[in-house]
Amino acid sequence: MRSSLTQENSSRSTPWSSRKSIQLIELETKIAAPPERCFLLSLSIDLHLDSTANTRERAIGGVTHGIIHANQTVTWRGRHLGLMLEHTSLIDRYDRPRYFRDVMTSGHFRSFEHEHFFEPTVDGTLMRDRLRFEAPFGPLGWAAERFILRAYLTRFLRERDAVIKRVAESPSGEWRRYLEDRNVAS
Repeated sequence: MRSSLTQENSSRSTPWSSRKSIQLIELETKIAAPPERCFLLSLSIDLHLDSTANTRERAIGGVTHGIIHANQTVTWRGRHLGLMLEHTSLIDRYDRPRYFRDVMTSGHFRSFEHEHFFEPTVDGTLMRDRLRFEAPFGPLGWAAERFILRAYLTRFLRERDAVIKRVAESPSGEWRRYLEDRNVAS
């Protein structure tokens, strides 16, 4: 897995109240499985729940099991950084099996946008994540973004991507249980 952590600033010299600072996390994971399988596993609510067991995350609204699709939402509740938080995401862009984007419609971030890319390779798929987020609370949020949230979210995504990779590549076909009734190339 390869990662890139950057910060996008629209203004470097503005006061805190008008400063627009968006954090950017980019990860790449090579997976020895077809893009269609990786794409659908990334949209599996059940796989997400299994990959986030340590946060006790649950899907409590919208699509709560199976595969989420374009223009559908899911509301997650889980323990992150010691707090029980809720976060609702909408799949607002969807180009099967190459790309989808989920955006926060309600939650504790000022903004949260996660793009998922799936590129075919000779050996399978290059899965790329691009997460942009911004915390609320002015200077306190700015500090939290840089010193806590970016590291936490990077670790969270790496763990999730590792589970997707392990399941997608499983020789026993473990991925089938997440994609039941789906016509997915093996």
